[in-house]
Amino acid sequence: MNDADLLRYSRHLLLDDIGIEGQQRLLDAGALVVGAGGLGSPVALYLASAGVGRITLVDHDTVSLTNLQRQIAHDMGSLDRLKVESAAARMAALNPAVQVRPLARRADAALLDAELPRVDVVIDCSDNFATRHLVNAACVRHARPLVSGAAIGFDGQVSVYDSRSPEHPCYACLFPPESGFEDAACATMGVFAPLVGIVGSVQAAEALKLLAGIGEPLAGRLLMLDGRRMQWSEIALRRDPDCAVCAGRRGR
Repeated sequence: MNDADLLRYSRHLLLDDIGIEGQQRLLDAGALVVGAGGLGSPVALYLASAGVGRITLVDHDTVSLTNLQRQIAHDMGSLDRLKVESAAARMAALNPAVQVRPLARRADAALLDAELPRVDVVIDCSDNFATRHLVNAACVRHARPLVSGAAIGFDGQVSVYDSRSPEHPCYACLFPPESGFEDAACATMGVFAPLVGIVGSVQAAEALKLLAGIGEPLAGRLLMLDGRRMQWSEIALRRDPDCAVCAGRRGR
């Protein structure tokens, strides 16, 4: 770190849990963010501001007026622009030292298999079960920790699925692909604007903890938020020994 870095990240350096060594781990790290919308906005901005050295953003969508109620990485000047390009510009303005790769593509299996070996953590900020399952399966294949979040209406949830550890569940242990869960879209259900900021900020915090090697991650725990009462609750998660995604790869 140079003098400018020491000044920029001084509030991290003052934290005993992070310090110079932890901040250097962030500077040397790579992260993949899937989704540059409501959850992806605070995740991308906080990872950039915290100095995560390499951040890849994946999203095929463009910015619309309805997004601006909650997707804080974008503004009126971003309308009709690719979300990854709009978010990357905001991140660069916040911290030009961070290397941001905007990928205007869907997060399919081929893309994930190509990108995951390059990163240290994956943050899933997508809004549908199909993408979440693709991301989870790729994280299991490549043994990458996954920080997953969801938000709809006034309700949010976040957890860490760390397939590097044999005792921790993957996303499919909790939500099996064949279970028939139906997506709830913001376009039909609505979403409380600050909710995505709260959940996305927790996702960013969990990703930074994993990268810096500090604290206790949410692995094995599902954190849920009732935004109407502003009440958090937590349930313990168990790995499914018969999980179709992770059982064969991690043994029983």
